[in-house]
Amino acid sequence: MERSELAAWLQLLETPGVGLAGARRLLAGLGSPQAVIGAAVLTRQQWVAAGPAQALGKPSDELLSLIDRTWAWLQGDRRRDVLVLGDADYPAALLQTADPPLLLYLIGRRELLAAESLAIIGSRRPTPQGREKAHELAHSLGQAGLTVVSGLALGIEAAAHAGALKGACGTIAVLGSGLDQIYPSSPQRLADEIAERGLLLSEYSLGSPPTQANFLRRNRIIAGLARGCLVVEAAPRSGSMITARLAAEAGRPVFAVPGSSHAPCSKGGQQLLRQGAKPIARVEDVLKELRPSRTTASIRESLRDEQPADPPEPDGEKGLVLAAMGYEPVSLDALQARGGWSTAQLNALLLDLELSGAVTRLPGQLFQRQGQA
Repeated sequence: MERSELAAWLQLLETPGVGLAGARRLLAGLGSPQAVIGAAVLTRQQWVAAGPAQALGKPSDELLSLIDRTWAWLQGDRRRDVLVLGDADYPAALLQTADPPLLLYLIGRRELLAAESLAIIGSRRPTPQGREKAHELAHSLGQAGLTVVSGLALGIEAAAHAGALKGACGTIAVLGSGLDQIYPSSPQRLADEIAERGLLLSEYSLGSPPTQANFLRRNRIIAGLARGCLVVEAAPRSGSMITARLAAEAGRPVFAVPGSSHAPCSKGGQQLLRQGAKPIARVEDVLKELRPSRTTASIRESLRDEQPADPPEPDGEKGLVLAAMGYEPVSLDALQARGGWSTAQLNALLLDLELSGAVTRLPGQLFQRQGQA
């Protein structure tokens, strides 16, 4: 994209008072952002109010600065890109939704937008079993040829991204902020890995802060990109339930891991099952729904085995942490006493082990090694 075209898009989308609905009307009437910016004020007033119509021709200093920063950001890394409605490779799945984004900011593998994908979403405060299930399902889906879409939130979604990154099909993380404002900050290492081997995506301009409204709107992208939506654990009133509803409204199948009927974080999944969501115990249950023509034998062949292989044991310092941990829940203080690591060093090692699925963080600042003793 040329700088002049980028500038026209940003003027259209970021001029106060225009809004997405106004931008859509202007594009429908005039054909392109350049035509909108070049039109007379009275012409633009056919689709938007007088104030925004005039402001579109006189960008503010703040908007001019955003154009400069965005252009510099795009030149700073070959993985960075923008995608606009009308581009040949704009995701067909999003075009079929009621409110497709007009412009998307990307970092990573743009080709993943055309991949067959499934959304995995859920609680930010899952049970250890729920986190492990999300990681396992994402890993197996990747082996079977599906890209995992999620929102980079802590808990279920971070576990799903980490599991998906172990396969060749990658993962797409949809953010509710500008791509220079990763939120929450704690999965920054995971975000960096997704930028390298998956795709970070947002409709929000650089510098846009994470707000509740942004997160609610980004849920429609998660639901719209994927062929289906899988809820691992969720509260009845949560963003995950909104995403599941949006997926259903878009005609995508909704799946849920049943979980315990007594666990608060399973109540959302139980509610979805009562409303007609399909129960999921293993990845074949998803694949048979999304690929009904495939036999169970061919699904097993694509997976190589019903259960994903355990990841290789970490070596070096991370291996020493696992050895010091054993298989019972242990506190940070106890680990420090056993191994002599500093707090900063141990936190960094534990974060890496969490992202790889080797360790689970428990309530009360306890940690537990995953797998069999």
